[in-house]
Amino acid sequence: MVTSPTKFSMFRKVLYFTLLIVALTIYVMQRLKIPLPALINNYINDLLYVPLVLGAIEYIIQRLKKDDYFKLPLGFIIFLSCSYSFYFEYYLPKINSRYTGDWIDVLLYFVGGLAFFIIGNTKRKVFKKADKEIESL
Repeated sequence: MVTSPTKFSMFRKVLYFTLLIVALTIYVMQRLKIPLPALINNYINDLLYVPLVLGAIEYIIQRLKKDDYFKLPLGFIIFLSCSYSFYFEYYLPKINSRYTGDWIDVLLYFVGGLAFFIIGNTKRKVFKKADKEIESL
């Protein structure tokens, strides 16, 4: 029996939505002015931002192309990380005092992109056990 990548990637779907919920929770807490530890308040969403955007882009392209095997190339992941780094850490701080440029954020954009690439291109058997455990719930 051939397992479709859509069915096989249950672990990746659960991971994506867990990270999305974490990012949205942090965002809402920040908007409500609920105090958060500095590490969470200043850096976690920067780490999650690029993988969440890449995951959404990859999913949309897979649906549009009707190709469950489509993966974003490393060049695009690097391009997106560079674009966000430039826009959020260089351009916006120059035109809006609400934003500050931070090299740690730049590093986190690239770490998030690299994590997305590695997880997205890891051999399926690595996730097979996790997929079975998730499906048994």
